[in-house]
Amino acid sequence: MARESKSDVLVLGAGVVGVATAYWLARAGKAVTVIDRLPGPGLDTSFANGGQVAVSHAEPWAGPRAPLKVLSWLMKGDSPLLFRPRLDPRQWWWLAQWLIECWPARNRRNTVEMLRLALHSQARLAEIRAREGLEYHGTRRGILNFYRDRSEFEAACAVNQVLEQNGIGREILDEAGVVEREPALADISGGLAGGLVTLGDESGDAHVFTRALAERATALGVEFRYGQEVVGLESDAGARRVTSVRVKDLASGRYSAATAGDYVVALAAYSPALLQPLGIWLNLYPAKGYSLTVQVEDPVAAPAMPITDERHKLVYARFGDRLRCAGTAELVGFDRDLDARRVDMVKRIARATFPRAGDYDRAQAWAGLRPATPSNLPYVGRTRLENLWLNTGHGTLGWTLAPGNGKLVADAIAEVREFLARV
Repeated sequence: MARESKSDVLVLGAGVVGVATAYWLARAGKAVTVIDRLPGPGLDTSFANGGQVAVSHAEPWAGPRAPLKVLSWLMKGDSPLLFRPRLDPRQWWWLAQWLIECWPARNRRNTVEMLRLALHSQARLAEIRAREGLEYHGTRRGILNFYRDRSEFEAACAVNQVLEQNGIGREILDEAGVVEREPALADISGGLAGGLVTLGDESGDAHVFTRALAERATALGVEFRYGQEVVGLESDAGARRVTSVRVKDLASGRYSAATAGDYVVALAAYSPALLQPLGIWLNLYPAKGYSLTVQVEDPVAAPAMPITDERHKLVYARFGDRLRCAGTAELVGFDRDLDARRVDMVKRIARATFPRAGDYDRAQAWAGLRPATPSNLPYVGRTRLENLWLNTGHGTLGWTLAPGNGKLVADAIAEVREFLARV
């Protein structure tokens, strides 16, 4: 097996998280190589997600009201959540820990930590945008969350106190205020309980952003190796350090070993399988989500600002003449197939909400695997192996957290290396 030249850092994964990490590492003066099995950046989980950079939506799935809500969903064929029990210990381990994370004290702690990470990432995204001048159909008009159920609206308003204590203010709207803020919702007026707007939130096409940032990273000296599947990590005899990464070239079928001083695992839902042979267990499970991308035919009838439908857990974002609708969560393992019933469900709800926006029958459907942890907190930082780092497990907030968590990991690596160089 051929052994390739050494980089300062190998980043495994070229999604939005991996590319952001590589960018910040390059800015810190590191020689960086990114390895990904796909033919380009941002082609997996980052490709057609909901598009929202939602600091205000950082509240974890696991909360005091969640177990009963999930039980009610399991009785409905068109629920936001689909659970298929499997003979998979990881699935049950994840569910058991998720129930623990629903306890009020843990939910509050997780919410505060997620907000901290999201606010930091929002600032780093603004920094990247100002420095690099990236264009990715970004909209900085805030996010409107609308509610069809009065009790859910009142519960959401109660969360405002936690958000305000952490520097996030939301404007509370009645039904008339919701329609005034987003006239495209006029077709469902009469069925709205109210809405919340967070002006600091934004949206944008995560795939376009990832591709543009990869170009900037390349200009900074980052090497991207596509069509290369990471098949294993090798460590020294004492399992103290990673010594190399085994890589398979998908075109030729040949294997090689890539080496570096540090290694960052940013392989989303595929991270646990890579790390398990080293004795590192991540409680991370794929949460399958769907999206539709609709060509806008009537700009007035399509939402101009990003929107979240809290009843159906669907998000909408406008990218020029395209409307993205995304949502649902399926705990069905690594099944990536498009379930026609679930696609039709998303299409039906989107059409009922914005009936004149575009031709839904010609919408492009997509499914991706979100790397979800029970607490919704990602794995960010060093493992027990001194040169192996994690940046994975971001769930539905990969686009929201990528700019900031990439910077956190890059800064931590640089700080450790600088310290070791002095001693």
